[in-house]
Amino acid sequence: MSFTSGGFVPVFQDLGDKFARVFKELRGHGKVREQHVQAAMKEVRRALLEADVNYKVVKEFVGRVGERALGQSVLSSLTPDQQIMGIVHEELVRLLGSVPAPLTLSGSPAAVMVCGLQGAGKTSFCAKLAASLTARGRRPLLVAADIHRPAAVRQLVVLADQIGVPAHAPGTSIPATEIVRGGVAEARRTLRDTLIVDTAGRLHIDQGMMEELAAVKETLDPEHVLLVLDAMTGQEAVAVAREFRDRITCSGVVLTKLDGDSRGGAALSVRAVTGVPIQFVCVGEKVGDLEPFFPDRMAGRILGMGDVASLVDKARETIDEKEARELERKLRRESFTLEDFLDQLQRLKKMGPVDQLIGLLPGMKVKGALAPDVGEGELKKVEAIIRSMTSEERRSPQLIGGSRRKRIARGSGTSVQDVNRMLDQFQQMRRMMSRVSKVAGRMPAGFPFK
Repeated sequence: MSFTSGGFVPVFQDLGDKFARVFKELRGHGKVREQHVQAAMKEVRRALLEADVNYKVVKEFVGRVGERALGQSVLSSLTPDQQIMGIVHEELVRLLGSVPAPLTLSGSPAAVMVCGLQGAGKTSFCAKLAASLTARGRRPLLVAADIHRPAAVRQLVVLADQIGVPAHAPGTSIPATEIVRGGVAEARRTLRDTLIVDTAGRLHIDQGMMEELAAVKETLDPEHVLLVLDAMTGQEAVAVAREFRDRITCSGVVLTKLDGDSRGGAALSVRAVTGVPIQFVCVGEKVGDLEPFFPDRMAGRILGMGDVASLVDKARETIDEKEARELERKLRRESFTLEDFLDQLQRLKKMGPVDQLIGLLPGMKVKGALAPDVGEGELKKVEAIIRSMTSEERRSPQLIGGSRRKRIARGSGTSVQDVNRMLDQFQQMRRMMSRVSKVAGRMPAGFPFK
């Protein structure tokens, strides 16, 4: 199941561009030799260090990639750049955790304890997780156990009201452990099946905070202890994760602010340094801006290989299985019309910002079938053009000659060039929607929960 409503993670842009230049340089050689691979590994090392990846992690990563890339089967291959990209992708997936870590919920109620430093986004994440669980049919209860920051209690209550989830917030005058006990009792009394506890943070780790968190954990006995980290703090986030792991024993990490200008070092280092899996990433301020973390998908995004699986997850929210089969039938018979195209555009807008969706397609990171500046404004223009056509023209666009194009341009407030461009892009967009729709009905549901 997908959790995003505001788009997909736009991180690692600089790192991805640097990787792209490395592979382009390799393709520029008629025959890739050992010195070319060694030069490429130096650039990879520099790119990772500039992304604020832990230097020990960088050393081990570059060593593994270099050793595999210097293998005889790679150097003698007709496509060594592609093989080396495949090796880099496999090692990135390994670095990020190899396999996703689903959030299992089996207790009654199932308890999730959320911790982290102030400003990392703990309280917002609690609401995002509650909204996601509600969409899956669970009945969460939010518990405001941050007794040191009254604003956190108010924030959680406001967010709970926005998403229609109850909150247990007796205030800051009683101990956090008593609040947690009251939350468990409230959940049982009101038949809530999940407890999400927002705990106290500090500007920095201190003994008092850790003792309080340990007491809350002992009282709650949670199934999961999720540590929320600010991705923009780079290696500081990794140090925080190590400290929490040693003193609280966290079961998973949540990376926030991945929509900011972070260089990605925390995401690429935290699993390797701490051994704690990344389970979720937050990509915006809205309650829907939450994504489960897939190592292979993230590695694909970094290398510009696309992330069709995430695109399909979004499509499943707006295209049901029956509609997907009908759309596939039309595409296969080449009976997909501009009327169908207009309907799919409406669905596409519900899936998130179009420029970010396009970026999930393989090969679309730098260039692709659509112009790189495609966005909401461009979609509105396309809609206006199609709505200015007659029903016959929408069903049979081949009928649209020069005079009709002029009429359509006048009716839509666009130019003839805009109409021409839209018609040219129609076939290319149709292929994209075909790819999404064909797979949408066949993807397994339920992740990241079991």
